[in-house]
Amino acid sequence: MSERIGFEAFVQARSDRLLRAAYLLTRDRTLAEDLVQTALTKVWLAWSRIDDPDAYVWRTLTTTYTSWWRRKWHGELPTEQLPDSRSTPGADAAIGSSDLWNALGRLPRRQRAAVVLRFYLDFSEAQTADVMECSVGTVKSQTSKALAKLRIDPTIQPDGVPRPEPVLPGGDFA
Repeated sequence: MSERIGFEAFVQARSDRLLRAAYLLTRDRTLAEDLVQTALTKVWLAWSRIDDPDAYVWRTLTTTYTSWWRRKWHGELPTEQLPDSRSTPGADAAIGSSDLWNALGRLPRRQRAAVVLRFYLDFSEAQTADVMECSVGTVKSQTSKALAKLRIDPTIQPDGVPRPEPVLPGGDFA
């Protein structure tokens, strides 16, 4: 019984943050809710063996998200009524603009996960590597590639023109 109470308290304390992070990853409220539910189900099944529930739940959420490509098709289905279009509280404010939101959506899953973990959840490189189950170097390269793509994305430039890399005086030292 105390296991159940501990898990319920854990879920109540962290569910809003988990849902916001899942929303940033999936870009869809329903999928975000499914992702959190799936991750929490996995956590509950292992609850008695978990030493650090925070690390375990973030790892589970991230690995479940990155492996969802194996799941069934997530495309649109025709319907007579449009679904409710309410967004997750705080998610739009976290992104700031729809252009940035769309650019994040075009990133590959692991790059998007690295950006969300590093910059939205403010995880260190080591924490992000632990959650993504990869090396710190992989986190650095995934983050670097994601930021490079975001820097040249014409949809998030003020005038729609990509900015060239600055040329340093004195030539190239590489």
